[in-house]
Amino acid sequence: MEFTLMHREIKVADVEMNSFYHIKSIKNIYAAAHMPVGTMQKQDADQQALAKWWSRRTIPKGRPRLQEVLDIRNMLTSKELLKDSFGLSLSDQYWLKPKDSSVSWEQIQFFDNDFSEQFGEMMLGNLEITECFDAMTPDVSLEGQMTKAWKVRDGKRVLIKGGSNPYQQEPLCEVIASGIAERLCIPHTKYTLLWEHEKPFSVCQDFITSETELVSAYHIMQSRKKPNDLSDYEFYLNCAEQLGVKNIREQTEKMIVLDFLIGNEDRHFNNFGLIRNAVTLEWIGAAPIFDCGTSLWYNTQESLIKPLSPNLPAKPFKKTHREQIKLVKDFSWVDLKALDGMKEEMEEILFQSPYISRERRAVLCDAFCQRAELLGEIISNLSWFSSAAQEK
Repeated sequence: MEFTLMHREIKVADVEMNSFYHIKSIKNIYAAAHMPVGTMQKQDADQQALAKWWSRRTIPKGRPRLQEVLDIRNMLTSKELLKDSFGLSLSDQYWLKPKDSSVSWEQIQFFDNDFSEQFGEMMLGNLEITECFDAMTPDVSLEGQMTKAWKVRDGKRVLIKGGSNPYQQEPLCEVIASGIAERLCIPHTKYTLLWEHEKPFSVCQDFITSETELVSAYHIMQSRKKPNDLSDYEFYLNCAEQLGVKNIREQTEKMIVLDFLIGNEDRHFNNFGLIRNAVTLEWIGAAPIFDCGTSLWYNTQESLIKPLSPNLPAKPFKKTHREQIKLVKDFSWVDLKALDGMKEEMEEILFQSPYISRERRAVLCDAFCQRAELLGEIISNLSWFSSAAQEK
């Protein structure tokens, strides 16, 4: 099967797909500058990199209820779902145009055109899974393991995300993390809480528009060869700086500090990155912080929560938060007094959930306060060493 990879209205490349909707080969390149970031090696297109980019544009195997959907449609992989939606997404402007088709980007893109919410409701567990469903939806290109779906509310595209047993805590963590970021003036995506069918969901507005796109840190780092003597952290910053992105170190340090405070366990290279203008290809800057659900000991039993543990796991630059926070060079912007009252705000959010006991609520709030105090100690010690060094 032959298709043309499109970037909005621009023809980028002709590709051949197999019956499972996997990219087998690249036939022609029309606009190399518009190829997805990280899929070009010097002046040549990298078929394997493009195929991997396309594969990441699918629902992962571990998503709840996905296998039921594939079974009822007699499909082997979630990539097959993309054929009905042209591979469109609400995170960028790429799509696949079938050979000899006259369809245009304006006719089908999801930023301004309505789309079916049936598939999303099925994946959220709100509708029974049936064979007859409309796959012309951005939900079939949603990455990530958690239950989630796009909806249109008051003309805006919003992402609904669920939680996992036993605590269903991830949606509440998103709301708490955005509250902390707001107090510390860290650019972030604002989350609110929604209750449906007695379960919590986080809600956030799409921060991408019909003229912009999110490029993950992973793909940014695939665009250049990494020197052996450079850490992943410095390499990512260098890649962004070479693209002309300003203040990338400052913005990344803010993400590291927020993740330290909330004990984020899953800040991987695909849930942060850069935003660029999809029309001019101009790089705009770091994306606002999003996807903080796997934090605040979201699935840890109360007796096992150790907020001051030096082994508290971290990603993506170091294995522990103790080591990762050392990457931050400037704490001058951190105003811990702004967190006064955050414990009470956190208690109010957690109180709404019947899945979280009074004991767990108290342990979580106390654990966050201990993380904030620990950060304060780190900043104070650095200030003392800095002052001592200047006096010498």
